[in-house]
Amino acid sequence: MRALFAAAIALTAVSGCATTDMISSERVVVPMNMVAADGTSHSAGMVTLNDSIAGLVLLPALVHIPEGSHGFHVHANGSCAPGPDAQGKTIAAGAAGGHFDPQNTGMHGPPQGPGHMGDLPPITADSVGNVAEAVVAPRLKLADVRGKALMVHVGGDNHSDHPAPLGGGGGRMACGVIP
Repeated sequence: MRALFAAAIALTAVSGCATTDMISSERVVVPMNMVAADGTSHSAGMVTLNDSIAGLVLLPALVHIPEGSHGFHVHANGSCAPGPDAQGKTIAAGAAGGHFDPQNTGMHGPPQGPGHMGDLPPITADSVGNVAEAVVAPRLKLADVRGKALMVHVGGDNHSDHPAPLGGGGGRMACGVIP
């Protein structure tokens, strides 16, 4: 039922048929780029964000993403530049910092539960590298994420810190700064 509701909200957002009490008329487009540790990047498409009664709706229009499931998160800093990881090694989009965690929970979790506020539902790329299915972040609003980075990770996300930290998403693959 929740998935159907999220799909209805996303479809309404895309079609522009929403009433003002259903979805905010403000939409923000986040250009996304594939990122590398050497600072090179190229376009990976965009993600459109807007508020709804169900939470923040994120509608990806991504390309060049390897087939399968990928972790999708809001990161604390508004930068996609290379930067150091916890061990000091320069990584792709390291300047984005960790997952957005304004309550300092220090834990990874599902989008609707305790944990980082930046934990989003995972996204899935089709066999040709496109991602177009909307996701909803029930605890977030557009005002919460302005100036933060939106990140697609190399691997999937199990919304747990076990068996791998941060859901097992691994490296940072695509990034954009939310205006």
